Amino acid sequence: MPLEAGLLEILACPACHAPLKEASSEEQDPELICTGKDCGLAYPVRDDIPVLLADEARRPA
Repeated sequence: MPLEAGLLEILACPACHAPLKEASSEEQDPELICTGKDCGLAYPVRDDIPVLLADEARRPA
């Protein structure tokens, strides 16, 4: 799930406004992880489109 160059730089967590980082592995669907100290929400990426809705985010483990 390579996001378009520069897109990740302008995206932010809708809950806490911290930067997001890409995370994906073969056993897990691609997602964007909030780098906020107290937040850590994981937002899904569906069809190469980030779904930045707090209701759709996965809570940190």
